[in-house]
Amino acid sequence: MVPFIIFMLIVAPMWLILHYRSKRQVSQGLSEEEYFQLSELADTADKMAERIKTLEAILDVESPNWRDKT
Repeated sequence: MVPFIIFMLIVAPMWLILHYRSKRQVSQGLSEEEYFQLSELADTADKMAERIKTLEAILDVESPNWRDKT
């Protein structure tokens, strides 16, 4: 009985507060800073994809069977 009372008085309220706080943050969407960081990451990913394509093209010319070695 005592563990249940401790749970209901301490753990349950904290759990509910944290749960609804996270729900509110999710529903608000991205902040301006988070959107900026996401845009930078997307740009970086695009640049990396282009570099990978270039490197693969170079490897295809210099060593045609490089994909079979892995």
